[in-house]
Amino acid sequence: MPSNPPHPATIPIEDLLKNCTIAKGRSQGPGGQHRNKVSTHITITHKPTATTAQAGERRSAAENQKVAVSRLRHTLALTIRTPVPPGDARSTLWKSRVKNNRIACSPKHTDYPSMVSEALDMLESTNHDPKKAALRLECSSTQLLKLLTAHPPAFVLLNKNRTQQNLHPLKP
Repeated sequence: MPSNPPHPATIPIEDLLKNCTIAKGRSQGPGGQHRNKVSTHITITHKPTATTAQAGERRSAAENQKVAVSRLRHTLALTIRTPVPPGDARSTLWKSRVKNNRIACSPKHTDYPSMVSEALDMLESTNHDPKKAALRLECSSTQLLKLLTAHPPAFVLLNKNRTQQNLHPLKP
């Protein structure tokens, strides 16, 4: 049985960038002479999904690229869904981050977009039922919702999907 390709938000950054185009440009707006003379604005496009992210608020192109990659991974986590196989579908990362039903992952950590994508994929496979998804992910539903509320667009997406299925929205 062929395995599904990994979710793009879970791919190591170096491998993710192999499937991206990176464009430099100049940022608009305030910032003085340096900002107007140096091309530090970065736009990254994930070619397979045509998803883009950009950053230009920092004075260094390297710093802006790190921010743009993070934004791209967060956007991919929200917009791309991958099928969840039956049985124990938890990734190695998920298993390493969940101990005693508690999820340990800061929203600022590089693993966070991967965790969000896995949670949203599981929620999609359980018709957006946090209790069923948490049961399959071996964490509490409170912890699962806490993971998503730490990134408000993820929680908004969950409630949008629940509303489309005539389910009541959840409160943060």
